[in-house]
Order: sequence, then structure tokens, then C-alpha cells
Amino acid sequence: MNALSVLKERGFVQQCSNEDAIHKALAEPGVVFYAGFDPTADSLHIGSLVPIMAMAHLQRAGHIPIGLIGGGTTLIGDPSGKTEMRKLISPEEIERNGHGILSQLKRYLKLDEGDGMFVNNADWLTGLNYIQFLRDIGRHFKVNEMIRVEAYRQRLERAEGLSFIEFNYQLLQAYDYLVLHDRHACRLQIGGDDQWGNILAGKDLIRRMRSEDVHALTFPLITTARGQKMGKTEAGAIWLDASRTSPYEFYQYWINVDDRDVARFLALFTFLEMEEVSQLGNRTGAELRESKSILAFETTTLAHGKEEAQAAQNQSRILFTQSDGATIDTPSTVMSRDIFVPGINAADLLHKVGLASSKGEARRLIRDGGAYCNNQRITSIDTLITLENFTDERLTLRKGKKNHRTITIT
Repeated sequence: MNALSVLKERGFVQQCSNEDAIHKALAEPGVVFYAGFDPTADSLHIGSLVPIMAMAHLQRAGHIPIGLIGGGTTLIGDPSGKTEMRKLISPEEIERNGHGILSQLKRYLKLDEGDGMFVNNADWLTGLNYIQFLRDIGRHFKVNEMIRVEAYRQRLERAEGLSFIEFNYQLLQAYDYLVLHDRHACRLQIGGDDQWGNILAGKDLIRRMRSEDVHALTFPLITTARGQKMGKTEAGAIWLDASRTSPYEFYQYWINVDDRDVARFLALFTFLEMEEVSQLGNRTGAELRESKSILAFETTTLAHGKEEAQAAQNQSRILFTQSDGATIDTPSTVMSRDIFVPGINAADLLHKVGLASSKGEARRLIRDGGAYCNNQRITSIDTLITLENFTDERLTLRKGKKNHRTITIT
């Protein structure tokens, strides 16, 4: 199957510059493509898995990835999706962050020995002659066109405005595409849909300066069925670095996803065949919980290795006995002991661990008599869950008869 067809079938494609042209280009192996990652932290979070997994699918189809670290562009800061100017960070911190991100990309991609490559745009951006850059590159950009880009337009409508340093970001990203085209024959840039304007600017710059037609493709910005941004939880982001988010916590994120997200996430974040994805995603009840276990195991294996995934799965599978003697697997969540010293409202806790989609739903669940703590019905929406509710540093919440969550404190 053509690589573009694979990406479309699995839900990766949001926009592309010319679908027929990209399909034709990807029909033969060896297309050089790139995606950029600004090293604003020493780890990527799971929202970055969308471009990473797309790159991996393209590489498996015989194409050549370039993982670009924005060592130069991070000195400016990308305004896309931001309501205010990013905090500027030092070159030394950017370099440290880049090393951490490279190690994470290598879990999914081959970036050496001719199979792919890893580059840092600081190598060509930090030494630019500003006047010469404006003469050669800046003259191809029209301000009235740039301010129509949504990222710029939204910032201009806010009181904070848009700084001149950020306004240059599109020029630099477009220049990246030109440099990679000239040095490595790169013909395709991919990224999140918030980068569509920047990617098209690079495509247009190559057309103007090299009279060549290259390609652009973006991915949807993933949100969960509950409307949350991908990888964001009440406890914070889910990171790919094990020192920030442990393999166990990483596993728990996936096993606790909304039922409605299972099929979509299996398609996006695993390499399982689509026939199997469809079968796993169409399950219900206890079988769907097993599908979540498969999702959690596959994603954790990719991020942290099979041994860590197996350990997380073993730790997560706490068995409970039902009245008929049957056993079920119960997802578990690790939470800080400090939360339970003063106590946390039961409705808030039900929402936090995913047994209710909102605090309002959690309160209704309690009023209707469908919420339990350690198999005892929670009778009041004002109930506090404290350390006294734990046995051996563990308690069980239940919604109805079969929907359990185990909470372990650290």
C-alpha cells in the first residue's frame, strides 16, 4: 500500500498540498522528508507521537526521515498555538534538551547509517548575516499574507500582541525547508496542522527560488473524546522521558483512555495491522478493557521497551473478585500521598481517575447511588477521601458494578 494511503487509513492526514502529487512521489521509495521539533524541554510529550509515528510509517515504507531539532528557531520561539510570547531559553539549555529529544526519536526511528538523519537548524541559522538574509529570503514574503496566518492573526487580536522576534519565525522555518532541500534533496515537510502556514511558506520559497515543486502535509491536532488536548492530564503532561513520567504512569494513561478513543489511538499510536485495530476497537465491556491493555502495552513497549511495558502491565493488573467468583482486570492510578493528607472530594477524585467525564457527572453519580469506595457506597457529594481510606497504600473506586479504578499512593 502507498505510504500516503497508510497514513490516511490510520487517521494521520489533515491537509496536504497536492494529494495526487504526494501519492505519486511516495509510490517509489527514497523520498527524503522532515519534521521539526523545537527543544523547549528536555523531553517530548505524547502529543509529539503523532508526527513521530507518521515518520516511522514513512520510514517503514522505504522513505528517509530527517529529524530536525530547532536549536536556532527555539532561540526565537514559535508563536503557533500560544497566547503570549514563549519564555526565551539559553543556547546551553537548548543543546541539552536536543540531546534528550534525539534519544527519544531513536526509539522510533533509524536516524543514522543512511536510513535517516538528525540535524540542528542552529548550524545554519545562528551564523546568518541579517542584511543578506533579508535581501535573499525576506524579499519573498509579504506582510499582508503573513498576518492572515491564523497563528499570527490570533496573537494580533490580543492585547499582548505579536513581538517582532516571533514574526520572523515563519521566515526561518521556510528557510529550513530550503536548506534541507538544497543539502539533502528533501521534498516533503510534515507537521501538526498549526504549522500549515509555515510549511506552505517553505514550499512557496522553494518554488520561487529553485523553481521546484515540493510537498506539504499536516496532521490533525489530536484531542480526546472528552475534549482534552492529547497528552494533557490534570496531573500535567505525559512525557516520553521515564524520569518525568514513569513507564507505569505512561502505561496507566493509555489504559485509562475513554472507550471512544480506543480504536483511534490503536490506529495512530501502534503498528498493529488495521484489521486487528478494527476488531479491538469494536469490542465492548470486559473485552474492550482488554483492548485498552493491548493499547497500553504496545505504546509503552515503543516508548520504554518490552521489559518495562511488561513490568507496568504486571503492576497494573490488580485482580478483583465479583459476586459470581469471576475476576476482572482493574486499571490502576498512582497518586501523591500529599493529596490525601487534607483529603480530596470524592466527586473530584472520581473525575480525576476517569470514572466520570466531569465533576458534575461525578456528583450525579454519587447522588444516584452509583459510586463506591472500597465497595462501600459513597452517600454524600461532600465526602472526603483521605489516607484513612487506604489499606496497604491502596484503595478501590467503583462506578456501578464493573467499572473499577485502583489508586496507589506514593
